Amino acid sequence: MGKVWFVGAGPGAPDMITVRGARLLAEADAILYTGSLVAETVLQWAKPECDIADSKTMDLAQVTAWLLERAQRHAQVVRLQTGDPTLYGVVAELARPLDAAGIAVGIVSGVSSAMAAAAAAGECLTLPEITQTVIFTRLSERTQMPETESFASLAAHGCTLCIFLSIERIDAVVTQLIAAGWAETAPVVIVHKATWPDEIVLRGTLTDIAAQCRAAQIDRQALILVSPALGARFRASNTTSKLYDAAFPRRFRPAQPTTDN
Repeated sequence: MGKVWFVGAGPGAPDMITVRGARLLAEADAILYTGSLVAETVLQWAKPECDIADSKTMDLAQVTAWLLERAQRHAQVVRLQTGDPTLYGVVAELARPLDAAGIAVGIVSGVSSAMAAAAAAGECLTLPEITQTVIFTRLSERTQMPETESFASLAAHGCTLCIFLSIERIDAVVTQLIAAGWAETAPVVIVHKATWPDEIVLRGTLTDIAAQCRAAQIDRQALILVSPALGARFRASNTTSKLYDAAFPRRFRPAQPTTDN
């Protein structure tokens, strides 16, 4: 029996995969990648004789069967997924039959599109004394949200929201955010295909962001960022982090006495 690795390919650009992920691709005897979301250029690390397949036309049973069969005749098999395998993926469903068959499973983290989107927009998701909490969520649709995790209740916290898999319902996102107490002037950033060559970054408010998405024809593969931290680098503020405050002691840096003028 071989080992099956679930590897995060990152948000899109081939060089956004981790060093460990690229090494496993180079060592893999078989790779099953998500062709609908993972750029084929990420496969540049695979060896020429590697058994490679695209899973975009497969259902869960077919993906499971492919991994089981390859793991029985190859030492190392990689399931290459977009972003990070542990976030909005189906690792549990795919790993269960592998576990039952006695096949070893490993997971390699990938850069989430949430992090890549914030970086593409030049934004930070947290801001001292403004927001120190980030919520990853989505609108309820085919995958139903638990009753205790309704979008409206999460939005009511007023912290940073990274909204996945909901761009096709941007009007509903806006409506629910306003109903949860967000001002119509609240800043919003939309990042379509972060790190891809055709990346698009839209900036607006709850008033105009839906119209911008329609004008740009963005209705899939986009992350929605809503946060009181957006645009902080362009605003004057007296609030600073304690990380580099001279009066704040750190493990390797004693506090410096302050001088009152």
